[in-house]
Amino acid sequence: MTEPDYIFESSWEVCNKVGGIYTVLSTKARTLQRQLGNGLLFIGPDLGAQNPDFEEDRKLFPAWRKAVARDEALRVRTGRWAVHGNPLVVLVDYKPLFPERDGLYYSIWESFGVDSSRGYGDYDESCIFACAAAKVICHFYRYHHLEDKNVVAHFHEWTTGMGLLYLQKRLPAIATVFTAHASVTGRAIAGHGKPLYGYMDGYCGDQMAFELHVEAKHSLEKQAARHADCFTTVSGITAAECRQLLEKTPDVVTPNGFEPDFVPAAGAPYAAVRSRARRTLLRTAGKLWGCAVRPDAFLVAVSGRYEYRNKGIDVFIDVMRAMRRSDAWEGEIVAFIMVPAWVCAPRADLKKALDEDVEITEPMQAPFLTHWLQRMDEDRITDYIRSAGLARAADARVKIIFAPCYVDGKDGIFNETYYDLLTGMDCTVFPSYYEPWGYTPMESIAFGIPTVTTDLAGFGLWAKTAAAECHAEDSVAVMHRTDDNYDELVAGISSRLCAMTRRNAAERDAAAQHCRALAEKAGWTHFIAFCREAYAIALKKAKDRMQKELHRI
Repeated sequence: MTEPDYIFESSWEVCNKVGGIYTVLSTKARTLQRQLGNGLLFIGPDLGAQNPDFEEDRKLFPAWRKAVARDEALRVRTGRWAVHGNPLVVLVDYKPLFPERDGLYYSIWESFGVDSSRGYGDYDESCIFACAAAKVICHFYRYHHLEDKNVVAHFHEWTTGMGLLYLQKRLPAIATVFTAHASVTGRAIAGHGKPLYGYMDGYCGDQMAFELHVEAKHSLEKQAARHADCFTTVSGITAAECRQLLEKTPDVVTPNGFEPDFVPAAGAPYAAVRSRARRTLLRTAGKLWGCAVRPDAFLVAVSGRYEYRNKGIDVFIDVMRAMRRSDAWEGEIVAFIMVPAWVCAPRADLKKALDEDVEITEPMQAPFLTHWLQRMDEDRITDYIRSAGLARAADARVKIIFAPCYVDGKDGIFNETYYDLLTGMDCTVFPSYYEPWGYTPMESIAFGIPTVTTDLAGFGLWAKTAAAECHAEDSVAVMHRTDDNYDELVAGISSRLCAMTRRNAAERDAAAQHCRALAEKAGWTHFIAFCREAYAIALKKAKDRMQKELHRI
């Protein structure tokens, strides 16, 4: 199998934590570095102060930086990504390229048929960054004379698709890989409440993209998938989606791995983090609801992007409503929705109560909310919490709390990181409808926290088979979900949670061990083999292309 000497990985999420691709790349880096060393180079957008994970190092490639500024009028910064392995990073200021937009779009339309005329929102910014990243790769390749090296350029998601096409046109010697972490049109279908799975065979991607106003993104994604030397996606369920909507079958499925390096060591270190996290969570709940919460309360959470239906947030709320009405369990549940929304500020009354340890004897206003929101009357989560009857009755056994902030250690209320708070949970629930992979349940089991997910998530499909090998079926519950079994799903998850609340200490410890055993099977040390297969396919295709070109000449 041909191995790359250099890999350029381009993504909007390099040093920019806005979604799951950040986790894909940042956790994969160290595994790839063991093979490539400084032959692994990430390229991301230069967002100035918004790049807290970027550690600039002006000693890296100083002559090349000057050359690319002179030759391409692009300002780049070099440094390291502040993640395990500290891989090399180039951040490019793409904004000076905006005056060339129309010419770039015309060139890509002329060569590949990408219709950018209906682009809107983040389309322009993404495409201009992608072209800037491609220019950086071209210049680095030529400046450092990599013609005799095996070079792969890996582009992630539609947001970098135009960079792949630009590179394919300008420097075909470089092998290209394109990974669709979802499909634009599939996500749009699901997000608009349409049945995606039962009607999949009847959908035409081009027609649905037009109907849902994502024509430009769909067109770009479709052509990037078709023209990449190797097209990959992250799960079998998304591969079927791409086959139908993009009319392109992925060459390889590359499941997302994980590196649990930041999980606290077993024993006393883990116990200390868990104890601190539970104190924080229980204390916050007690202040909001104006009552003491039992120290042994069952803590459960859902987290991720604010995709109300796709992430199953509606299901989670209905599960909590069912649990409140059920008499099949004993004790107390505190349910956390950790989903960033349009935050106004940490609520001052809660902050004061926490900072000054003010005694609160009755529920605060909106006791289910840790931060005030902009346009709170238009927020779907808060609206559904109220309509589900979960916004009142402090004496109820189920209390729900919506934390609409980035839990990054400086949110003003918890002031703990998401991973630390995750360690304090007893269970997580991710009842996804649309989830190409699903890092949140994977993270949960890595921390020894049992989880509930669905077979519409790529991770869920994988875990359904892998869990049996390490006796983790009761620790990773994979619920069957379809377009129309909503009520059955709610009842099934409620039943699972009831069973979990009744576990004794020994059973909880065993479940945690089973979780960690399954998480080990999903490490990059295992899954990186699929990426290497993709690189080999791309390199062979690029080599064949160049040989044909030589024979033609």
